[in-house]
Amino acid sequence: MSDAYPMKDFIDLQGASGAAYRFRLWPEGGDHQPIAGNYACVRAEPDGYEVISVGETLDLSTLREALPRKVREATTHVYTRLNVARTTRCAEHEDLVARRASRRTAASAA
Repeated sequence: MSDAYPMKDFIDLQGASGAAYRFRLWPEGGDHQPIAGNYACVRAEPDGYEVISVGETLDLSTLREALPRKVREATTHVYTRLNVARTTRCAEHEDLVARRASRRTAASAA
């Protein structure tokens, strides 16, 4: 992971429903609470960032080690969102995934 391009402490990702979800930067080398939540793996770019992957987990503290190698290698920053309630965590994840899927479909149709 890299700091080639500075990133904000918070990012807002929009779901397919139009809802915005705020994620907090998890600094490289920093500890994370062993709590459930959602995450966004992003790659910093000169004009912003690209979302590489979104997900949800029961333990954010073990996330970095659990990411697939391909995602780890493409990711420069990890953002997290605490969500202990399983139904909320899963619903937000599905909303974010649906948004990413609709954007990929639109891009491939163009």
